[in-house]
Amino acid sequence: RNVGSSQFKTIEDDLVSALVQSGCIPENHGEDMKKMSFQRCARTDKGVSAAGQIVSLKVRLIDDILEKINNHLPSHIRILGLKRVTGGFNSKNKCDARTYSYMLPTFAFAHKDHDVQEELYRLDRETLERVNKLLACYKGTHNFHNFTSQKGPRDPSAKRYIMEMYCGEPFVRENMEFAVIQVKGQSFMMHQIRKMIGLVIAIVKGYAAESIMERSWGEEKVDVPKAPGLGLVLEKVHFEKYNRRFGNDGLHEPLEWTEEEEKIAVFKEQYIYPTIINTEREEKSMANWLNTLPIHDFNSSAVEMQTNNKNSK
Repeated sequence: RNVGSSQFKTIEDDLVSALVQSGCIPENHGEDMKKMSFQRCARTDKGVSAAGQIVSLKVRLIDDILEKINNHLPSHIRILGLKRVTGGFNSKNKCDARTYSYMLPTFAFAHKDHDVQEELYRLDRETLERVNKLLACYKGTHNFHNFTSQKGPRDPSAKRYIMEMYCGEPFVRENMEFAVIQVKGQSFMMHQIRKMIGLVIAIVKGYAAESIMERSWGEEKVDVPKAPGLGLVLEKVHFEKYNRRFGNDGLHEPLEWTEEEEKIAVFKEQYIYPTIINTEREEKSMANWLNTLPIHDFNSSAVEMQTNNKNSK
């Protein structure tokens, strides 16, 4: 949230305003969020959507609280549920995993030597299986220093644990075929997911060899392309340890998404997916990004590339 800034309005600005207007929090808490112990579970970059986010805060439990808060929110922001948690609960610190999805047009996986028309392309079974085989390589603990910025290969915080990653069945929207990649991990660094997907696309399209994945986890600085931000969605956040300890203690409810899944699916179909599809059609973010892949040098290290570029100037 950008307190006091009218230049960049955020979802949290709208949320806090609705909390004040509905009488859930005093007005001075909206100006100083520490007073209500406000914490968001995950942050989303510009252009990234959130379908399942959790925030923790102290509120007055008024009657019809969800309805009253939502009445003061724009239609593309919805509060889906409210649950009482333990004292001092911090949604960011208690979260033990996050699931993101990435919706992309399937022509992104078409081999570079094939001349394809974007709207006519349909992903074949063999290519989908190869995509999933490559995505599965990310599972486990790896050093992702090449998948973010400003982290060295020996920085312990560059090691991240990925629980699952796969691409679902393709589907057609407005004559163009799309697919959704799901990834669940303990936590992610800036640009990490976009680079993980960008590298797989580069391999499937034939720009890079599969061996680059192993190289990228080593100490060498590897040039890893970053897929567009459009299409990335925070799907849900997980509190598995908290649920095991407090979810069935008789005083608290487990923090799960079962009750909200249907509402979330409707919300995505109504707001998130149409935005991704229409923006892709109008701005061609994926198609334009794919045209930059030949510029990358996947055989030499990023350090060698920088040196060669300097020498050529």
